[in-house]
Amino acid sequence: MTKFIIHYSLHFIIPLLIAFLFFKDKWKTVYLIFLLSMLVDLDHLLATPIFDKNRCSINFHPLHTYLACGFYIIGLFFKKTRVIALALLFHMLTDFIDCYL
Repeated sequence: MTKFIIHYSLHFIIPLLIAFLFFKDKWKTVYLIFLLSMLVDLDHLLATPIFDKNRCSINFHPLHTYLACGFYIIGLFFKKTRVIALALLFHMLTDFIDCYL
């Protein structure tokens, strides 16, 4: 149960705090981008089984690989992609933490 609470807090509550604290003038848009970054989990549909509670997403699913994270890091350097890159990297961090819980 603790893993569930931590995981979903990191996906929903902490992004809200990040959006509100660091992007006060456009926090709603930034929060929406953080929520939409969860679409990266569509790559889970390529796995068999689709969901395995004991599987670590990091470096297993195509959009959760270290290579993909490298592209997300590059996105931080461009103003137009900075927020989505930050959201995707935070999503990866959340999933990485989930691997150790």
